[in-house]
Amino acid sequence: MIVGAGFGGLAAAIDLQAHGFRDITILDRGPGLGGTWLYNDYPGAACDVPSHLYSYSFAQRRDWRRLCSFRDEIMEYLRDVAREYGVDRLVVPDTEVTKIAWDDADRHWTIETAAGAPRQADAVVLATGQLHRPAYPGIPGRETFAGHSFHSAEWDHDYDLAGKRVAVVGTGASAVQFVPEIAPQAGKLTVFQRSGNWFMPRRNRTYPPAVAAAIRHVPGVQAFRRHFIFHYGESLTAMIRHPRTLGRLGRIRSAAFMRAQIKDPDLRRRLWPDYTFGCKRVLFSSMFLPALQRPNVEVVTDAIERITPTGIVTTDGREHEVDCIIWGTGFRTSDFMFPMDVIGAGGRDLRDVWEDGPHAHLGLTIPGFPSLFTMYGPNTNTSGGSIIVYLEAQAAYLRQALARVRDADAAAIDVRPEVEAASDRALQARFAGTAWTECDSWYRNEDGRIITNWPGYMREYVASTAELDPAEYTLIDRPTRSREPAAA
Repeated sequence: MIVGAGFGGLAAAIDLQAHGFRDITILDRGPGLGGTWLYNDYPGAACDVPSHLYSYSFAQRRDWRRLCSFRDEIMEYLRDVAREYGVDRLVVPDTEVTKIAWDDADRHWTIETAAGAPRQADAVVLATGQLHRPAYPGIPGRETFAGHSFHSAEWDHDYDLAGKRVAVVGTGASAVQFVPEIAPQAGKLTVFQRSGNWFMPRRNRTYPPAVAAAIRHVPGVQAFRRHFIFHYGESLTAMIRHPRTLGRLGRIRSAAFMRAQIKDPDLRRRLWPDYTFGCKRVLFSSMFLPALQRPNVEVVTDAIERITPTGIVTTDGREHEVDCIIWGTGFRTSDFMFPMDVIGAGGRDLRDVWEDGPHAHLGLTIPGFPSLFTMYGPNTNTSGGSIIVYLEAQAAYLRQALARVRDADAAAIDVRPEVEAASDRALQARFAGTAWTECDSWYRNEDGRIITNWPGYMREYVASTAELDPAEYTLIDRPTRSREPAAA
């Protein structure tokens, strides 16, 4: 059973199916496949990783319309790939999983959903990702606002922003994309910023015909571009890993770009980030900073104190009256598959196991949760590459694990506790001295533990997951007897 029909869930289904696994079901709470791209359809929604790397290695296409594709083209790609590999028929939409529980006696998983009878599975792949539950800030009075409001991941396309007084709370990756789109429409746009961002350029124009023709028809061009972007992403990770040497080069490049884009010295001072380059997500946009300098746009850097029925009050005592609030406040990244209940062997609740912060061997396997795999799990996010590289590696790794179960005629496979504990200690130790540790960000939990990001390079993760080591796992035998069927 696969939970989640985004890039990760589809990759797992395709890999498993290609290696002889036939009884595969993909459950998704949404109305169709697409994962985070199904929901994030705000104006300007696009990927900031070039499409020839933000796509499956086994399903390359040469007809991308621009360097970094917009949401609709990504959805088109996902649907085409799912159809081509025959996994679209495996998706069961509108089915939210509320609980999964391991049965110690019968040695299988029971999956409960918000509607419908429970299902059973020998293995569960949780491909819910890290960016699927919108986060709202705990600002006093938020529920009292009498105007219109919505989160960027739940965009209200029926609401007309034309001429309205609009507030945008947050200046992260989503806001950076939709603010330039809505700024010309709004009568007054007020952008509330908690902290500045480091920016790199990205104009993302449609390919000129000659470039598009070369990509499509000249052998090796697409492969070279994918190879180049892979190593460019690795160079960004190197800057984050070495903030006092290579990171200074990234900071210089970003600062030069930002100084050229922000003409007003006072605005530049207020927008300037006060933390180490790479500590938070570096944003790629050549449109956002100019949009903030439009005459109808105001940037507010005073902290928000409370929400009133008519607007937003900041700590300087000023009330900003608005008609609409758009929450560009990101996602509950540390929740992973929650609020789903996940109960492992011996009735262990995953919330209790992760009380001090999520952790898993290679971000995939958790002791005491047999044949359960978390794709895009703890410490598998990337700050300088493509998550698709990680997801493909994870799909191949979990398939090896399940092939071992199948070949041994076992019930399940479980990572050894000492293996997972040692790998987690080694992983956390690698963050020392990196930019990730030098500020608070969504990469960390309340205790400061970095729970989302991989501390190294894409190539290292691919190498680490290339071959499953049987010594790191225990096979669980099939039950010697089956339980008597329950009385009708």
